[in-house]
Amino acid sequence: MNNGLLPVHVAIIMDGNGRWAQERGLQRREGHRAGVRVVKEIVEASVEVGIKYLTLFAFSTENWKRSKEEVDFLFTLFVEAIYEYIPELRKNLVKLNFIGNIEKLPYPLRKTIDYALNETKNGKNLLLTIAINYGGRLEIIEAVKNICRNGLKDMDEETFKQFLFTKDIPDPDILIRTGGEMRISNFLLYQIAYTELFFTKTLFPDFTKEEYFRILEEFKKRERRFGSV
Repeated sequence: MNNGLLPVHVAIIMDGNGRWAQERGLQRREGHRAGVRVVKEIVEASVEVGIKYLTLFAFSTENWKRSKEEVDFLFTLFVEAIYEYIPELRKNLVKLNFIGNIEKLPYPLRKTIDYALNETKNGKNLLLTIAINYGGRLEIIEAVKNICRNGLKDMDEETFKQFLFTKDIPDPDILIRTGGEMRISNFLLYQIAYTELFFTKTLFPDFTKEEYFRILEEFKKRERRFGSV
């Protein structure tokens, strides 16, 4: 792949794990397991071509509405996946980052997140951000609260960004959503004002490195004017 016009930051809404499992007569949890394997492949592919920032929507503030059994399984799966992939992330110099209301997560997962942050803190090839217990509206509301606490009255875009969860991360160049749905689902609402959107019918467990690269190539053909002519 020609790296000349690659995006700096790719964000992905990983949709379709449950449907993928149901179509195969499997429990939804098997779809989530399959999705974790795809995450590994996409991270490796991003490092391969030189993507610097990759942000994945893993668990939204709305996902608490799912059954307790599924939610508990997801949190356990997150813990297992983090511990399993830490050695490979360190080898590939991938730095982990987590955004969202982390304090509301179960203690074992919060402990694992702290471990992951420490173990990958020296990664320089890719910043892999996991949005977990995250909502775009929540992020904006929390930013406004913090601005009020700091007594700030004079505000511009750059100052406001410093109160977001993503304050040290450039806005996404690409947002990919798998699974066939054509909506944003409360993900990075402030940050995607000029992001190029790509929607694919592929369910996330079937999302391949090859399709990912095709989207990156399509991105190169888009003319980004940011409001100009």
